[in-house]
Amino acid sequence: MPFANTNKIQLAFEEQGSGQPVILIMGIGCQLIHWPQGFCDLLSAQGMRVIRFDNRDTGLSSKMEGQHVDNFRRIIWRALWGLPSEVPYTLYDMADDVAGLMDHLSIDKAHLVGISLGGMIAQSLAIAHPDRVATLTSIMSTNGDPYLGTPSALKALFGKAAQTRPEAIERAIHIFSTIGSPGFPFDEATVRQRAGESYDRCHYPTGVLRQTAAVFASGSRRRRLATVSCPTLALHGSADPLIPWV
Repeated sequence: MPFANTNKIQLAFEEQGSGQPVILIMGIGCQLIHWPQGFCDLLSAQGMRVIRFDNRDTGLSSKMEGQHVDNFRRIIWRALWGLPSEVPYTLYDMADDVAGLMDHLSIDKAHLVGISLGGMIAQSLAIAHPDRVATLTSIMSTNGDPYLGTPSALKALFGKAAQTRPEAIERAIHIFSTIGSPGFPFDEATVRQRAGESYDRCHYPTGVLRQTAAVFASGSRRRRLATVSCPTLALHGSADPLIPWV
């Protein structure tokens, strides 16, 4: 597994194919293996250089050990009032991680594809480093509005962390069956397999709390997103249980 030294941390990454670079950015607590291999193969077959990586505090990338989230409820409350909070890192730090990965790979500009938290990171990179983004694709993500999100889905997503492999698998099934679109059949076998693989590769629930704190503390990007000029595609389900279609 190759690593990139970026922004004072190490990011684990994989790449395949050659041609125009496309960087895939995964969501909260999810590792690079959550990008289906078949999807990556399709992109590389179309002449793309496909890069996927573990965000900080996830997978095999650096863990922000010793950096604590104090009073998570207070962070959420302040976010609802548009107030900043002191957190270990923000979405813009995570966006700088991606920019550093691009530097490591000698990539000046790339197509960004982010899902959920990954979409927020991609948006932040397009805001902070517009010259580095060829196109932006944001999938089932948000603009940082703290009022978005249904209670039942948020409860499933941020419930008690699993401690064992069986617990991790059952928790993943509960989460993805709750936040998945009702218009598509739930593939329990695939979720079960991927959850087991993720647990075996690296089980680190502490990182989820810090990543979530980064989401709430980074505030709304609504106004700043209006400055993004690169070709942009937002993909979102009209019946998304986690982030409602608005």
